[in-house]
Amino acid sequence: MGYGPTSKMLVNLVDGCVQAKNVTPGSAMWTLDGDRTVRTTVVDVTAVKARTAVDVVTDHMTFTASPDLLLCAPDGWVPATDTAGKTVAWTPARKLCRERLTIKPGYEFGYFVGATCADGTVGKNYVSLIVNEERFAARYAAALTACTGLPARLEAVTRPSGYLKRHLPGFRVRVVSSYLSDALRHYVGGDAHHMRQGFPRVVLRDIDTFDGFLDGYIEGDGCRIKGWAGRQIVSCNVSFPAELAQIIGARFTPPRRGMRSQLCVSNRWADRGTFAPEEHPLDPPESSWIKVHEARPRPALGPKPFTFYGYRLAPYPTFLLNGHLVREPW
Repeated sequence: MGYGPTSKMLVNLVDGCVQAKNVTPGSAMWTLDGDRTVRTTVVDVTAVKARTAVDVVTDHMTFTASPDLLLCAPDGWVPATDTAGKTVAWTPARKLCRERLTIKPGYEFGYFVGATCADGTVGKNYVSLIVNEERFAARYAAALTACTGLPARLEAVTRPSGYLKRHLPGFRVRVVSSYLSDALRHYVGGDAHHMRQGFPRVVLRDIDTFDGFLDGYIEGDGCRIKGWAGRQIVSCNVSFPAELAQIIGARFTPPRRGMRSQLCVSNRWADRGTFAPEEHPLDPPESSWIKVHEARPRPALGPKPFTFYGYRLAPYPTFLLNGHLVREPW
């Protein structure tokens, strides 16, 4: 019996998708190590003919492979023929070719995350900030570049004001990076909408990063308090300041009327000793679990059998079949 995909199925090389029959020794393939994508190298290629295959139907596609090709499930490796109803490891194949950033923690990273949580927009493959103050936009652009390496610049724009009934001048900072937008969504719990985002605990790595976060967030959604050594945060997302209050040791009472909540941040909040560093990954997870709906037996029609291709790989024995994590039988 064979143990790989059929000849026309797509496998994910580092240089792009190719049909299984076109993989050669020395080719670099993508695979998964935990929730991260890594590279592995093809050492040898074999081809085996057989008259029975299986069509595996997942949430994203249908692929044809040997019945004994193994797919990664939460409880271990499962033969393709037994995967119906199970969940298997998968990563979006279209995102394999994107640039992976080296995100640096520190004050600038915290400032960038805080300002984005307050006033930014996280799109499918971009991150942007539009504000009235040039100084705020310039500081945001500098922090973004410092922590990600992405070039960011200011653009003069106008935007409508519903209150004043006219367009107001402003400044925009925008970078295109699906990796960065995925990272920001991961930091805030999956949904970056200002009313639904969770507190990004990634900024609790150290006090320097958290100080940057406070400065960036208050720059967008806060102000200084006259006559008191502190600042005030105003937010409509009640759960966000409630969690922040626990970190800085402040009292917070959700509003009884209206939608806005307020939190006062003393300049001496660190003296309370409530800050506790936490270690969280800076890189977004690149794998997830998807469901297999069917695993249909597929006999060969006519005299021509199926040709299954198998690969011996190093250092990882696994590879991606159109984003699905697979391997040969043990």
